[in-house]
Amino acid sequence: MNTLTWTNKARKQLLKIQRQDAARIYAQVGALADFPHCDEVKRLTNHRYDYRLRVGRYRVFFNHDGAVRIISIEEVKKRDERTY
Repeated sequence: MNTLTWTNKARKQLLKIQRQDAARIYAQVGALADFPHCDEVKRLTNHRYDYRLRVGRYRVFFNHDGAVRIISIEEVKKRDERTY
């Protein structure tokens, strides 16, 4: 079981998203407690974050510390040409 932590930046970004989408994102992030046995997660290369989770039009970027089993949610962004 992993511990999920949200950065202040990610919390603020989540609050700016419509309530319906934010609830769906929050539910999908909760499923990361079973990481790496999750759907829609991809390991990123040449990116400042280790992984991304797809939730509809949004992407949740996070880092995973394999030894301690802490997942740090770093950003929640709407997918567009500047997301990656």
